[in-house]
Amino acid sequence: MLNMTFTRLPFLLLFLTIACYIWFYTSPTFLNEYGTYQPEWPLLVDALITIPLVCYLSIKDKKQASIKAIAYCALIILFGAYFIPAQQKFIWHYLEQARYLVLALVLFVELIVIASVIAAIKTNLNTHADPDESLITPLKRWLKSGPVLNLMQFDMRMWVFCLFAHKIKSENYIGDQHFWYANKDDAKGNALGFIFLMVFEIPIAHLVLHFAWSPLAANVISLLSIFGLVLFIGEYRAMSRRPISLTHTHLIVRYGLYNPLYIVLDNIQSVSPHHEFVPRSNEVNRYNFSGVPNIEIKLRSPIGGKSKIYLGVDSPSMLLNSLCKGTNNKN
Repeated sequence: MLNMTFTRLPFLLLFLTIACYIWFYTSPTFLNEYGTYQPEWPLLVDALITIPLVCYLSIKDKKQASIKAIAYCALIILFGAYFIPAQQKFIWHYLEQARYLVLALVLFVELIVIASVIAAIKTNLNTHADPDESLITPLKRWLKSGPVLNLMQFDMRMWVFCLFAHKIKSENYIGDQHFWYANKDDAKGNALGFIFLMVFEIPIAHLVLHFAWSPLAANVISLLSIFGLVLFIGEYRAMSRRPISLTHTHLIVRYGLYNPLYIVLDNIQSVSPHHEFVPRSNEVNRYNFSGVPNIEIKLRSPIGGKSKIYLGVDSPSMLLNSLCKGTNNKN
């Protein structure tokens, strides 16, 4: 717990620094001679010395500390570009130009890392190993377990299914029995419809925004829309390739691009048919693309704070029967 607090210290310091300097540069007080003296040097010291130093002291992983220090410095330089009065800027003008170079360098390094991971994953996909394991093994060489690893798993799975879905064989996933969900309430057809709509909408929206608003806004929104299109394509291809699987000890819930959820059969209190809408809740996990979930799983011990799991599958009776047999055998 204490280690986690130290890890968050640079972000808390960044937030506090920005809040304090917003007040310093916008409010006339005796500290800035009532608005007549608002120099750049205090923010310069905090941006280039204080925050990087705190990053290196509080984060053990020096690579992660360096990336955060550079990113936080770039954010403060961006902040200073808008809040420091123009007549008080002397060094800041040069930093404003340099931040683009630094950000480009960081992006370039991260793209090389991602490209290396994708290459390793592509190589592993040619084997008969579980595709999810093939995905996480290269990532673990770069990242430790935690939210960042979970996010990167999802992100890399999106790109892998978008670009290399043809290399993924469903039979390679771990499991004695596989169950599917792509045809429930025509989920796969709906996803394909959204993809076609986005393909037609993106260029039209780009032209409208370009001439009616601004070229920059059009480019930003179009890039975000293209990212969303990649997400939908990856989800669409994952639906028919990533199964929900049952082993003699676990139910492995793989659903589209979601990170897999491993449920120990001994931890299943009950499993039953379900036919009602399930509202969002802190105690509920829903795996369902369209319509309402058709299977309810109650857990003895919560997983990640979730005590109920709701699934939407093509053949609920088959999964129910298999789960009942599996849990009865374990009991």
